[in-house]
Amino acid sequence: MDDRAKLLATIEAEARALGFCAFGVARADATPLTAQRLRQWLDSGAHGDMIWMEETAERRGSPAGLWPEVRSVIALGMSYAPAVDPLALASEPEVGRISVYAQGADYHDTVKKALKALARLIVSKSDCDLKVFVDTAPVMEKPLAEAAGLGWQGKHTNLVSREHGSWLFLGAIYTTLDLAPSPPHAMRCGSCTACLSACPTNAFTAPFQIDARRCISYLTIEHKGPIPEELREAMGNRIYGCDDCLSVCPWNRFADTAHRNQAFVPRAELVAPALADLLRLDDAGFRQVFAGSPIKRIGRNRMVRNAAIAAGNSGSAALVEPLTALVDDEDPVVAEAARWALARLGNVVEAG
Repeated sequence: MDDRAKLLATIEAEARALGFCAFGVARADATPLTAQRLRQWLDSGAHGDMIWMEETAERRGSPAGLWPEVRSVIALGMSYAPAVDPLALASEPEVGRISVYAQGADYHDTVKKALKALARLIVSKSDCDLKVFVDTAPVMEKPLAEAAGLGWQGKHTNLVSREHGSWLFLGAIYTTLDLAPSPPHAMRCGSCTACLSACPTNAFTAPFQIDARRCISYLTIEHKGPIPEELREAMGNRIYGCDDCLSVCPWNRFADTAHRNQAFVPRAELVAPALADLLRLDDAGFRQVFAGSPIKRIGRNRMVRNAAIAAGNSGSAALVEPLTALVDDEDPVVAEAARWALARLGNVVEAG
């Protein structure tokens, strides 16, 4: 084994010790079609309010666009595989459904901490420069992870792993090291279209193409204004994200919670929060409940807006009282959602 191979083996061993269950390497130029596909998607307007996608398109299109000195990309995955069916709460309309990834600790903090530790090991073993990224930087993690052999981008556009299903947080280390690349992963969706059919709001315009403006994850997390009325009923009791297209993937039968990082074990209060409690949240209460969670970034108003829409879909008279208290909320988007919900529940409230 030559020195470069020994270094790579040392890096992978440390990565796994730090909690990463998936590891691979791609050349910095391994995803030549990414920039063109990104540009086409942005030109279609499918990114909605995510203006930063447009603003960072040139840097996002390729690793070299962000950092010209990069030669290799180390792609890493950390499992958050759920122990129970994420669709199970669909039949409990008085509680809110939170996407599996957000029920535990904030993945940004957990993954970045591990990436930094791995970076320190790499620097101690080699003469190189590097940069670490997890989600918030203009990095296209999914095509890079596919090129590095971690899995493939499924028809729902998310990464799918043969070993870990749809449940991987992705991180990347850009480095000036010339590391041996891993074999890229082949697409193994076959003729299956389960993920496309599962989408409640028909957000997939075709296999491998998503219109974020119709995606419940986008609507409940990224979108700040009123949610389009024609999509509200389909949201059901989903208040933060949506796991439907991920949950139905047949490859999930191989995902094992034994590989799940313990930081992502769900917090009891986030598994099935009562809509009545969420509707009563003020800013301080919101910060207390969602401290240490990725949910904290959307703020109280978006969470209460989402909860109000779920309440309107619940058919529950018990939610009339907390909704009524919101019809004059300081946030006009929250107030409108509450009035809509009350109308759905048969209690039309005048705007005042």
